[in-house]
Amino acid sequence: MNDDITELLISLQAEHDRAAARADDLRRQIEHLTLALGEAEARLVELATAGKVFAELVPATTASEPAEQSTAYQAIVNAFNQHPDREFRVRDLHELLGMPTDDPALNVTRSRLGRLTRQGFLTQPGRGLYRKGT
Repeated sequence: MNDDITELLISLQAEHDRAAARADDLRRQIEHLTLALGEAEARLVELATAGKVFAELVPATTASEPAEQSTAYQAIVNAFNQHPDREFRVRDLHELLGMPTDDPALNVTRSRLGRLTRQGFLTQPGRGLYRKGT
């Protein structure tokens, strides 16, 4: 009977050692994946920033613009043409056009309005206010 207990303890220790080795292996994988994820997220931020910089350099109307982007610009331009004396905030413009008012959508429109302002179609009479240029 003493031999049975000794065998059981040896078997239990072997199982413990295998489980500990597996846990160590999983911890190393987690560390590796955490590092890889951090690098991938940093790269995404870099690419998003680069995309914004290049978008600022491209004229508002190019033949290569997706139809949805051209449609958004056209809707914005139409709104200012229909209300030439009105000043708009981005959120007000979105509400008028029935566009989403979440922060990402507002930021895209801010970028578009900035581009239209640089091109002279709009003026900015005050911080956050846009009006049709003369």
